[in-house]
Amino acid sequence: MIYPSIDKLLTKVGSKYLLVNLVSKRSKEMKETEHYQMKENEYKSKKNIGRALEEVNKDLIHIINN
Repeated sequence: MIYPSIDKLLTKVGSKYLLVNLVSKRSKEMKETEHYQMKENEYKSKKNIGRALEEVNKDLIHIINN
């Protein structure tokens, strides 16, 4: 089973498309800056895409609508 589940993530983000865009930007940012919002041992995933999804699930990433 994939963690976190898509159903949980869609309650925090409006659509799948917005989720994909948000997570891809965050994972690129992680790669470039090596800045993580949680401790290394708190992530279940080893890849930045999975870690970005976990951050969305824990409400560490917020979307600002202009």
